[in-house]
Formats: sequence, C-alpha cells, structure tokens
Amino acid sequence: MNINILIAEDEEDIRNLLVLHLSKEGYNIFEASNGIEALKIFYKEDIDLLLLDVMMPKMDGFKVLTKVRETSQIPVIFLTARSEECDKVLGLGLGADDYVVKPFSIIEITSRVQAQLRRYINYSQKESKYIITNGDLILDLKNYVLKKNNQILDLNPKEFKIISVFMENIGKVYTKKQLYELVWENIYYGDDNTIMVHISHLREKIEDNPKKPKYLKTIRGIGYRMEKCNE
Repeated sequence: MNINILIAEDEEDIRNLLVLHLSKEGYNIFEASNGIEALKIFYKEDIDLLLLDVMMPKMDGFKVLTKVRETSQIPVIFLTARSEECDKVLGLGLGADDYVVKPFSIIEITSRVQAQLRRYINYSQKESKYIITNGDLILDLKNYVLKKNNQILDLNPKEFKIISVFMENIGKVYTKKQLYELVWENIYYGDDNTIMVHISHLREKIEDNPKKPKYLKTIRGIGYRMEKCNE
C-alpha cells in the first residue's frame, strides 16, 4: 500500500531529516517550505498524512489546517517550537490529531506517524463498506447521501431506497414486483405506475440525458437494471 506523506516545514535541515528517515520507512514523501506551497501540493496529490509546522511563511500552520479540514480528515501532526498550552489547544481544536514540540527525536516522529496512519487506515476501511461508487455517482449508505459529480442530490426516502437497491446490486435485473416489495415492503398487485414514476424521477436526477439513460436501464418486458459505468 502506497502512503503519501506531505511534510510542510520551513526549516530546511528539519525537513531534510524527516524526508530522509520517512523515505526509508517506505513512504512517498512530498515536501513544502511554506503554507501556500503545502496547500497546492495537498490539493494536487492524494495525501494520506500531513506533518505541519505551525510557524511558516506566507500562511501559518493553523490556517493551512483550517483549509485542509474543509475537505479532508487525513491525520495531521503539528511540528512546532511553541510549547504554550493555548497553542496546543488551538491546534487540536482546529482538528490536528497530534502535536509534537521541537526538538524531537526521529524515532518519536516515526512512531507517531505510524500510529496515526494505523488509526486512519483502520477507520477508512470500516467506513469504505458504506460507500458505493459507480461512474460519477457516490452512494453513502451511512449518511443517506447520493452524490453526482460530488454534488449532493435531493432524493426522497423511497428514491434513496431504490437507488440503494440498484447500486448494491449493479448488473442485477429487478422486476417491478421485486422492487415494490423490497422498497415499499408490501404486496405488489401489478399494473401500478408507482415504480415507473419513481424510476423516471431518479433518472431526472442521476442521468445526463434521462431519455437515454446510462445508469438505470429498462429491460423490456422484465424490469430495470443498474449498469456499471467507469466514468
């Protein structure tokens, strides 16, 4: 498993030391000497952990952390010469996961990095079972959210349940009867437009062209199927 670590530290000697030792541990290292550069790398690369100096030029570590937390929950370890209690409280309050005061030993940093990565990877693996992706659709079963191109779609409860059935069983054909009994949990008596209407509404929300759907396909004379899409 490739782990990407971003080291944001303006002191070159410290940065080089961290790069040298963490590279030996097998991590892919990205480095920045100021806050603006750190954010550019963070937005461009798939970073798994951030070692972040507090006192950096152009943008300090507190501001960088605030920006990072707008989009990510990766582990962040502050590196700082400031040992004041209020700074620790501020950093942790903004969402830092750990706080290391300079001077520090490389063994200590390495062990803290490994500990944070273990927690993060274990958490990510547990959460990933709730996330299903198909093309530009992302279904979050835990938080009852469906996104298209990272934009949350407004679904009613029945629409969400229908799309959940399909995305958990991509490629499987469902008859109207099967869908009705799964979603409404009631007996299907046939000739009911309920399913057709809900499928139509879903297509309006998830398809680029609802008249030529790429996700929810009609299987003539049988029912519907969610197609696997790679983009």
